[in-house]
Amino acid sequence: MTPRTLPAAARIDLHAHSTASDGTLTPAELVGAAADAGLDVLAVTDHDTTDGWAPAVAALPPGLTLVRGAEISCRWGGPRQTVALHLLAYLFDPQEPELAAELARVRAAREVRGERTVELLRADGIDVSWPEILAGAAGGTVGRPHIAQALIRAGLVASTAEAFGAAWLGERYRLPKDDIDVFRAVRLVRAAGGVAVLAHPRASRRGPIVPDSLIAELAAVGLAGLEADHEDHSPAERAHVRALAAELDLLVTGSSDFHGTHKTVQLGACTTAVAAYERIVASGVTPVASA
Repeated sequence: MTPRTLPAAARIDLHAHSTASDGTLTPAELVGAAADAGLDVLAVTDHDTTDGWAPAVAALPPGLTLVRGAEISCRWGGPRQTVALHLLAYLFDPQEPELAAELARVRAAREVRGERTVELLRADGIDVSWPEILAGAAGGTVGRPHIAQALIRAGLVASTAEAFGAAWLGERYRLPKDDIDVFRAVRLVRAAGGVAVLAHPRASRRGPIVPDSLIAELAAVGLAGLEADHEDHSPAERAHVRALAAELDLLVTGSSDFHGTHKTVQLGACTTAVAAYERIVASGVTPVASA
């Protein structure tokens, strides 16, 4: 499908989640909310899954363009510790066997991790139910926000942010995930004809970050861009990411990382320039969808 020509002032949000992973809006509700928010382009980037693509396309409102994507759970084994990273993959072939198999493996590992986390909570006398959490995920990729919602329903925390604190899922009850090595993930996305952008690479408030030298190595194997404008980046971190992207000739994106009521950030809180969006569209093998 040929993408519509966008005006220079188009509002483009390239990072949002639906109930296919850990958002609170269905894919159909998400694209409707994007149109209501005045967006011209939205990327659906659920964690390790493409299940939201078809229902989002089917419900696409007039005037909104959809970029099909996913946020892939990755890791990098540094000299002292393993660092978790998120890779935004855009416009790739979801049927590419190796990438599809890896995403399925990561989704299964997420479910095992979630159930083990609930077992730890229950061992400490915390009354949360794994079947209830699974039901809350509504068939989507299970994540910590679903467990956070159970803690909120039990009256143990007041918000998802509190549930993600050190006393709960951020540290005490946090278990490692069996994620994809980030170099392998970039290569798999490229082999599937997609465009790989590193999500919130400088967000130190989330935990350990990778060195710039690692990002340069990723650029050498096919990383296309960096997400600079994100709510978890300070102004100094945004500037750092932009300077690094310019040095490495990478495109720069901005986005909300919208999760519905799981987070306070709203659609379009940060946006991507038309030129960067056009570079993504020109490089991916899966066409954008326009109503």
